[in-house]
Amino acid sequence: MVQAVDAALTDADPPAAIPGTRHGEIAPVWEMVEAGIRDGGVYAPSFFGLLIIAGLIACVGILTNSQILVVGAMVVGPEYNAIIAVALGIERWRPSMVCRGLVALLCGFLMAIAAAVVFGVAIRWSGHTPTAFRLGVRPVATLIDSPNLFSVVVAVLAGIVGVVSLTESRANALIGVFISVTTIPAAAALGLSLAYQNWDRAGGSALQLLLNAGLLILVGAAALRVQRFIWRPRARRDSA
Repeated sequence: MVQAVDAALTDADPPAAIPGTRHGEIAPVWEMVEAGIRDGGVYAPSFFGLLIIAGLIACVGILTNSQILVVGAMVVGPEYNAIIAVALGIERWRPSMVCRGLVALLCGFLMAIAAAVVFGVAIRWSGHTPTAFRLGVRPVATLIDSPNLFSVVVAVLAGIVGVVSLTESRANALIGVFISVTTIPAAAALGLSLAYQNWDRAGGSALQLLLNAGLLILVGAAALRVQRFIWRPRARRDSA
């Protein structure tokens, strides 16, 4: 059993004198890091339920041009747990973990998209579509369904920050990852575009979703490997 200790009384040595540290940072305990990722990679019904709920929140945010609701949907969505689990499976070459994570992501996003389609059709045919959205004034939707170079830059940086936040136990940085990448909002935008039969926007939303999820997985796997490489020489010197 490995248990995290919140505080410990030690001698008044400077941080640099503590074995296994570098510039005041402690080497990651990889068993705990991997255990945390595996724990988050359990795809219970609540995982898919949260994806659906997050997608519906994002739908409301897109329809009403509310960036706050879209950000809230990003925080609610649990998809990063599956994304980082797939990244770990690739980095450690564990095909079963990769397959489980990819299947969970595929099924979860399909459920969220389907729920967004049903929600969009219901709003459209009930006549409750917001006026601005009906007239084509969709600044929030345009940001989501128009992937560009900056989408790639943000996804790459978020992938790096996500791995560092997990290995260094920086929860605040991990929350920043949730609200930086466009995955759930892209799924919601895709569903709404299908409901409103806007095929160009649907294609852009699908590309945004694939781009962000794919880059997070690839960059996450690469960042995990780099983190191991950075800390491995120090660990060997300490053991010697």
